[in-house]
Amino acid sequence: MRRTARLLTGTALAVTAVSGPVATAYAAQSGGLEVYPSTAVPGDRVSVGTSACGPEGTAAGDAGAVGAGRFTLAPTTHDGDVVGEFRVPPSAQPGTYEIVAECAEGGRRVSGDLVVSLTATHQRVPPRGSVKTGVGGALGPDPVQTAAGVAALAVAAAGGTWLLHRRARGDAF
Repeated sequence: MRRTARLLTGTALAVTAVSGPVATAYAAQSGGLEVYPSTAVPGDRVSVGTSACGPEGTAAGDAGAVGAGRFTLAPTTHDGDVVGEFRVPPSAQPGTYEIVAECAEGGRRVSGDLVVSLTATHQRVPPRGSVKTGVGGALGPDPVQTAAGVAALAVAAAGGTWLLHRRARGDAF
C-alpha cells in the first residue's frame, strides 16, 4: 500500500514539475493587453504593455477606436514585455474603447479596454513630509525641541555678542 502511494505521489510530482514551467510559459504568452491607467481623461498619456509577443518581439498598437491612431510597442527589460504609449486626444468622448496590439512575429492579436472619463479619477497628490537625507533635522519636527534649539542658538548668539563687546572695550577675560 505504501509503495503504491509513493509511486503515485512521485508520479504526480514529476508531472507537476514538467507541466509547471509549460503552464507558466503558456500563461505568460496568453496575457492580454494591459492598459495603464485603465481610466483616463482627454489629454492623458496612456501606457500599454503585453508579454504575448515574447521577450524580443515588437508589436503594432492601434488606439484608433479612441481617436489616437497607431503606435509602436517595443521590448523592455521587464519580464519580456513590449510596451508603448499614446495620448488620449482632447476630442475623445466618454466611454469604453478597445485598444489593440498585433505582434510582429506570428500576428498574435491582444486587446485591452480603456475607459475615457471627463473627470479625473487619478488626481495628483502633492508630496508631504520631510526628505530623509541624513543631513540636519537632528531635533526632528517636534515644536518643543525646535523651540529648545532656537533658544540654544539665541543664548549662543547673546554670549558671542557679549564676548565681542568685552574684547572691543579691552576688558580681560
